[in-house]
Amino acid sequence: MHRLKMLLLFMLLLLLVMPHAARASDIAVVANADVPVDNLSLAELRKLVLGDRQFWRSDLRVSLLIRAPNARERDVVLNRICQMTEAQFRQYWIGKVFRAESPVGPKTVYSSDMAISLASTIPGSLTFMDAADVPRGLKVIRIEGFLPGERAYPLNKE
Repeated sequence: MHRLKMLLLFMLLLLLVMPHAARASDIAVVANADVPVDNLSLAELRKLVLGDRQFWRSDLRVSLLIRAPNARERDVVLNRICQMTEAQFRQYWIGKVFRAESPVGPKTVYSSDMAISLASTIPGSLTFMDAADVPRGLKVIRIEGFLPGERAYPLNKE
């Protein structure tokens, strides 16, 4: 019983000592390790998601990976970043591709595992996932200077 109390006390102390640990509610902006950006403003992120910025640098195209409809990550992207409904987002991208303003629309990913696999292998890729699911080897991009778990991080549920 004493061991259990000590373990619980240790876990509580860890939570207090690590105030910036990612909360499950935060959606991380995750990129392939070769992406030459560490921080984005919400306006810059919006340009990436809407295809208004298509290159990280002249030789590295942005490859946008977005979760399928009804995924929480997609809802956060559409509501907080794009300020669009699902229908508006679809129409926007249909029009953008039809007008040849972008060669392709975002790639749809159906799970965090799929997002991780593709983001790990596609140069220039950018995706969104629950901060608790981000593996080593992928880059978490700061948004407005903040990382998931920090109080002012703009893609949390608060």
